[in-house]
Amino acid sequence: MTGKEAQQPEELPVVFVHRRPSFILPFGDHLRSQFHVLDPYESPEPYDSFLARHAPSIRALMTMGPTLVSAEFLDRLPVLELIVATSAGLDHIDLPACRSRGIVVTNASSAFAEDAADCAVGLLIDVLRRISAADRFVRGRMWPVKETYPLGFKLGGKRVGIVGLGSIGSEVAKRLSAFGCTIAYTARNKKQSVPIPFYANVRDLAANSDVLVLCCALTKETYHFVNKDVMVVLGKEGVIINVGRGSLINEKELVQCLVGGEIGGAGLDVYENEPNVPKELFGLDNVVLSPHSAPATPESFEAVLQLTVGNLKAFFSNKPLVSVVSNE
Repeated sequence: MTGKEAQQPEELPVVFVHRRPSFILPFGDHLRSQFHVLDPYESPEPYDSFLARHAPSIRALMTMGPTLVSAEFLDRLPVLELIVATSAGLDHIDLPACRSRGIVVTNASSAFAEDAADCAVGLLIDVLRRISAADRFVRGRMWPVKETYPLGFKLGGKRVGIVGLGSIGSEVAKRLSAFGCTIAYTARNKKQSVPIPFYANVRDLAANSDVLVLCCALTKETYHFVNKDVMVVLGKEGVIINVGRGSLINEKELVQCLVGGEIGGAGLDVYENEPNVPKELFGLDNVVLSPHSAPATPESFEAVLQLTVGNLKAFFSNKPLVSVVSNE
């Protein structure tokens, strides 16, 4: 055996896995081949005892999905230096607490970007061309009865406002530009290197758009910032696509605007109280619903594995991390 093959788990870099009990650890064998993985839910020892015993050795933590990382939880890990998130969104992590402790956070936004963008474009085409509703029309054998089906709308030429021009938003812009759409965006800050029209807030963006595509982070500032006022200025033919987080939109007001005809339609992959979806949306043919699966493909999960392992190996080798989250 070589030294590498004979290396014991205790000699490998320690990585603590933070997950909900119902979550299955993905790519576990791959991680264990390179790291000493501490997963409290694989141990018969009580969680609190397990965490307290190992806390002095935990410098790196991998958090799965939306598992909460609170300031109180961080207080239990006195030597923690790195959090590697396997999600794009970070609203489940107390980022101010991380900043105050000097804990670096990475996410998987770049691994999910292309597939999330594909889904956002797919939802938009579906809403505009009424594809899902047309499928129901044919399967329900309504075609021989009604003979004609309502016309959909052309995608090319639409003014698309992208809310959040990060890795996912940039991929959405690239795809919709190819369809002949006019692109504008809003974000926390104007990107000087991006030759796309910028609006300082989401209301102004909506007033100059036919479509809003939401792919930004959920923060205190973006919670419910797409409200009735924004929807009204978007207009009666306006469409909202959300592949970000459900609470970016005031869901009650969205339902009211859709039912009342104050906007033209919506394609939603995320909701405020998942997995519960407002029942009022189920009967609306101008609404397309997806179960928070926009970025989820076998290819994206493989990319997440590579990104996660890449960040962990870089950290333990004192090399630059691959996907550090901004401290702004």
